[in-house]
Amino acid sequence: MKRSHAVLVTGGAGYVGAHVVLALREAGWHVIVLDNLSTGRLLPLHRDCSVVIGDVADRALVAATLARYDVTAVVHLAASIVAPASIRNPLAYYRNNVAGSISLLEACVEHGISAFVLSSTAAVYGVPVVSPVAEDAPAEPINPYGWSKLMSERVLRDAAAAHDLPFLILRYFNVAGADPHGRAGPSQAGPAHLLKVAIEAALGRRADVPIYGNDYPTTDGTCVRDFIHVSDLAAAHVAGLDYLLGGGPSTVLNCGYGRGYSVREVLATVERVAGRRIATRLAPRRPGDPPEVVADAERIRILLGWQPRFDDLENIVAHSLAWLRRSEPVLATS
Repeated sequence: MKRSHAVLVTGGAGYVGAHVVLALREAGWHVIVLDNLSTGRLLPLHRDCSVVIGDVADRALVAATLARYDVTAVVHLAASIVAPASIRNPLAYYRNNVAGSISLLEACVEHGISAFVLSSTAAVYGVPVVSPVAEDAPAEPINPYGWSKLMSERVLRDAAAAHDLPFLILRYFNVAGADPHGRAGPSQAGPAHLLKVAIEAALGRRADVPIYGNDYPTTDGTCVRDFIHVSDLAAAHVAGLDYLLGGGPSTVLNCGYGRGYSVREVLATVERVAGRRIATRLAPRRPGDPPEVVADAERIRILLGWQPRFDDLENIVAHSLAWLRRSEPVLATS
């Protein structure tokens, strides 16, 4: 498909956002990044984009950006994403994730956007009754983060029905890894996901890794998650835009591999790849942590023709390790 149009990526300076920007640029899109830099940061890769510093809740700014660059498609990644933090501060999550999405969608509807991709999460499933969990499974979140994303999905569905807005909802499972070429990766100041914490411990930057509960109904008592390489996830966004602009009907897709790894399995893999032992300590269960969340990933492969390139936990760990071993990258200048 010829990609001569402009795409707006909200949150394009974040972890997933930077990788999505890379994938879109490599596919020939003109990328406009909108980010308030509250958690994201500009990297050298962003010099190939048009960058707008601001918030998705600023409807006037979004409207002006859509018009200025004649934007055809939007990939909405900007959001607060830490589930435990959402329990402590739910109002901030609903304000940022739900109200921000509403403001963005209002501007998109007025502009006549042709394709809208929403970043969502497996947290909408809560504690799945069946594993792997398919897209039509009951959505019963157990924390405000999951609810805020499910509400955003509902808002998008209703807006799309009323205003003929083709959309794709991508429900991420556990995103990890880094660009294999070293152009982007997890920020050392970003959210403390398990794999990043484990690598930091292997690099001597943390004393140990907490294991939050060892009495879950899983094979070794620790939580099980489906880890997806961030570059494979980014590729799914490009394929999703092609799908929508090619006339594909709006839908919801899981983004995972369909294989789960326990906390202890992840730690063992990091030790093997890094060649170092990791100290651990048992900690109480965290509120809002389901025992097992693994994707039924058949639909995304069929509809988008999506073929993962890095479907291997050792690959994911190796790429993250290479990125985090480096010093903090130099910020891009504008």
